[in-house]
Amino acid sequence: MKLLEGKNVIITGGSRGIGKGIAEVFAKHGANVAFTYASSEGPALELEKELSSLEIKAKAYKSNAADFKEAQELIDQVTKDFDSIDVLINNAGITKDNLLMRISEEDFDKVIEVNLKSVFNMTKAVQRTMLKQRSGSIINMSSVVGVKGNAGQTNYAASKAGIIGFSKSVALELGSRNIRCNSIAPGFIETEMTGALNEATVQGWRDAIPLKRGGTPEDVANACVFLASDLSTYVTGQTLNVDGGMLT
Repeated sequence: MKLLEGKNVIITGGSRGIGKGIAEVFAKHGANVAFTYASSEGPALELEKELSSLEIKAKAYKSNAADFKEAQELIDQVTKDFDSIDVLINNAGITKDNLLMRISEEDFDKVIEVNLKSVFNMTKAVQRTMLKQRSGSIINMSSVVGVKGNAGQTNYAASKAGIIGFSKSVALELGSRNIRCNSIAPGFIETEMTGALNEATVQGWRDAIPLKRGGTPEDVANACVFLASDLSTYVTGQTLNVDGGMLT
């Protein structure tokens, strides 16, 4: 059953990791997919080709969501190319971990800019389109770290906690126009980034999770499908933890 048949979705940071998983699952559910990438053009064009083979419309855009003007230009272009935007998934994000005593101002500012300011930029840019349609679903990628904090990640935790507060506020502002806004807080998700880590460390993390495994990009994508589809038309302002029970 295709739950997103004919819906147009835009995903930031869609060429790898969780973003790529979301793009693939959405395409299988019949959504047309616009996605952005920062620098990895090869993988982005490969993904565009792979998604297009599923008989949906797919297009990759080189765009920096942390730049206010670029975000506006991107939404204008996607609206032209796809006619409407039904779903926005703010997924672009980075980490620059360090203890507070060692973290530089530059590394703090950069993480806030890429992770949190990008959500403001993209949501503000897409708002006009969704207000005209009187419908839309905005899904913002937070993290369990944004809910509970984590040593060595003050910048990342602050950015991801900020996303939750931002999402709740947008839900209150736009609810009367049938525009919903929710956050997803993934736990330990195994991607190519975690693949570079020491196996014993990774196994230690898995053992500490009630479900005894790391999550997959598909696990996060399936939660996004729910929030993007008509199954969740009465769900807004929520944070859905996709973490195998980590925060239980």
